[in-house]
Amino acid sequence: MKVILTEEPIKSSELLADFTSSVRNAGAIVSFSGLVRDYSSGAEVVNLYLQAYSPMTENSIRSVIKTANTQWPLTGVRVLHRIGLMNPRDEIVFVATASEHRRAAFDSADFLMDFLKTKAIFWKKETRSDGEFWIEPRQQDYQDIRRWDSMKSDVTGA
Repeated sequence: MKVILTEEPIKSSELLADFTSSVRNAGAIVSFSGLVRDYSSGAEVVNLYLQAYSPMTENSIRSVIKTANTQWPLTGVRVLHRIGLMNPRDEIVFVATASEHRRAAFDSADFLMDFLKTKAIFWKKETRSDGEFWIEPRQQDYQDIRRWDSMKSDVTGA
């Protein structure tokens, strides 16, 4: 399990190659790379500023990874999240999970992303062509994380 918050650019192809070489007993590896959007709410995005509260943010991510490990037979997990100032199309997040079987790898990566979108301790400020705005999770993000309500209440906030 590896959790990293960084102001450095994320290079998902390199991270995936490193992750793939580091896991054992994996029949499946799933990775997700998220990008800073070009447009938001109909306006052009100039930049995105993301702030974390370290080490609280990392500890909350480690906790949800432990929950994922109790739900799926994972052989590896890696989460990298950018903080600081980013431009449109920059990679903001990289999540990779490995398991002996594909469904566990897919579901656990999806679960981790749902957590990162709604419950991880980050503050996001988007500068757009029409002003600056603090970004909150969308209603759909909250619906997505409710799919996991049967797991552990402190993960979903239920």
